[in-house]
Amino acid sequence: MSMAAPAEKKTMTATNTFSGYITRNDLAGHCKNPHALAWIEKCIDLCKPDKLFWCNGSAAERQSLFEQGCKDGTFIKLNQQKLPGCYFHRSNSNDVARTEHLTFICTPSDDLVGPTNNWMSDKEAYARLRGLYDGCMKGRTMFIVPFVMGPIGSPLAKVGIELTDSLYVTVSMSIMTRMGDVAWKQLGDDDEFTRCLHSVGDVNPDRRYICHFPLDNTIWSFGSGYGGNALLGKKCLALRIASYLGRQQGWMAEHMLLLCATSPKGQKTYVAAAFPSACGKTNFAMLIPPGKYADQGWKITTLGDDIAWMWVDKESGRLRAINPEAGYFGVVPGTNYTSNPNAMESMKKDTIYTNVGLVTLPDGTYDVWWEGKDGEVPQRCTDWQGREWTPQIAKETGAKAAHPNSRFTAPMANNPVLDESADDPAGVPVSAIIFGGRRSKGVPLIYQAFNWMHGVYLGFTLGSETTAAATGAVGVVRRDPMAMLPFIGYNIRDYLVHWSRMRKGMKDCPRIFHVNWFRKDENGKFLWPGFGENMRVLKWIIDRCHGGAYAVETPIGWMPRPGDIDLEGLSVTREQFEKMQAVTPEEMKAEIIGQEELFLKLAGDLPKEMIFQRELLIARL
Repeated sequence: MSMAAPAEKKTMTATNTFSGYITRNDLAGHCKNPHALAWIEKCIDLCKPDKLFWCNGSAAERQSLFEQGCKDGTFIKLNQQKLPGCYFHRSNSNDVARTEHLTFICTPSDDLVGPTNNWMSDKEAYARLRGLYDGCMKGRTMFIVPFVMGPIGSPLAKVGIELTDSLYVTVSMSIMTRMGDVAWKQLGDDDEFTRCLHSVGDVNPDRRYICHFPLDNTIWSFGSGYGGNALLGKKCLALRIASYLGRQQGWMAEHMLLLCATSPKGQKTYVAAAFPSACGKTNFAMLIPPGKYADQGWKITTLGDDIAWMWVDKESGRLRAINPEAGYFGVVPGTNYTSNPNAMESMKKDTIYTNVGLVTLPDGTYDVWWEGKDGEVPQRCTDWQGREWTPQIAKETGAKAAHPNSRFTAPMANNPVLDESADDPAGVPVSAIIFGGRRSKGVPLIYQAFNWMHGVYLGFTLGSETTAAATGAVGVVRRDPMAMLPFIGYNIRDYLVHWSRMRKGMKDCPRIFHVNWFRKDENGKFLWPGFGENMRVLKWIIDRCHGGAYAVETPIGWMPRPGDIDLEGLSVTREQFEKMQAVTPEEMKAEIIGQEELFLKLAGDLPKEMIFQRELLIARL
């Protein structure tokens, strides 16, 4: 591997398995790492919590925290016969999605941040947030949450410590990360850990900041309890901070799912795919092959549904990847046994449901409901804001029982199709990278880049219609480079150069593709059935990676002929397939014009390779 194994200087041998409330005098006995201890002490002085809770990551600890949360109103226990180990959580109504406009990269110079991020001087950010943190945990408990992103022992595994006053965040981190004593073992006496400080504050949007300090390997989040803003191991560390670390250390942190397709002959093909939030990442990662393919022996297994860390193996020259997370934080509305059976199975136990509808059962216990769920629509429930909801109210007002960005948080171990290599510290070799967005017109179902740099251009110019996963207008086409626009932790100019440089170490680079499951006809109906039927497109991708499928050259890339995609058993005709693949010169020109804003935004910072690729495309047209 190109990444060296962690240095053998981890001298900690004793493991403190204590869990629970401690006094400040107990800290030195629990925290053997002098760097972590000094930092925790400083944060205690700043935030002034009444109590301290030391987390060890055990199942018993998680259960005790759930019970505590049920007493203080953080959680509501669901019917344990129907949903064992499952709980309901409701966030503040002004705190239901990532707040990108309040997310900052904080450095001495704005050139380190670039035009696609919100910049704040690191000195200003520290000063502003210290004022907010000062005494913010009076009357509250500070939970000390050590965690690891990545399989234990992986050369890319990163340790973080989150200090938070949120019980919801603490329990969620125990699901989403490898949390507890394992982090201290991984860290040893090193100073290389991400310092994560979080407080919900008073959940006031006017005092809400999600600040990243890449030069200090530090994250400070104040005023939000929403997952993407508060579970600091997720987007904040695993993408924004990790992308910066990756550039410094020669690897990549990307907003990508990871899956494995096993052919009837047993050949395994690992695929990474980047889709903007709420554009089908979890569905694709947990794809179930249609009956025909399942009967043939095709299997899809999941390594990750959201984030991939990738590096070049020096021996083979192949790109390898791990999923740094240990759980799923998926969008619930529209998820059912038709759209994503494996997600439904994954959330049947030990899951937190956030901002869905809450149904009171005849025995006084609770169940959950959301728009698109299987079964009958409840005649009455409590909506995500705690108000009464009925089908009649929905008909009259359009009110939803579940927020469009309501979530489930489930351990990846629950996934019935979890890949056997999901926890392998050596990672898996990546054969294909897929970019895709939500586009109702003008973008074909599937095509392949001519080469790596053309693929980087496809990823850079990726456009998608916005969804409820982020605050702002819905349905507007937004350019989202590599589906990473909200998550690149440094200047996008340097990010694109880093993508180019990664190719130099590869002897056999992954093939790059672009998909669009969401194209519609003139009546607003989807042309492609999607969900499990995406296996038909995936098989062509896999065959292309192994030299087993034909394609024709077009101005925008390599495309399958109508006969190259298996349409047997679908209601899609050959003519309809040709329609969803067709791109007129006028549509392509409109697409290029639509990219203009992105190019102008970068202006002189744009790497010349992207300019050349754009000129080549125009010339081909």
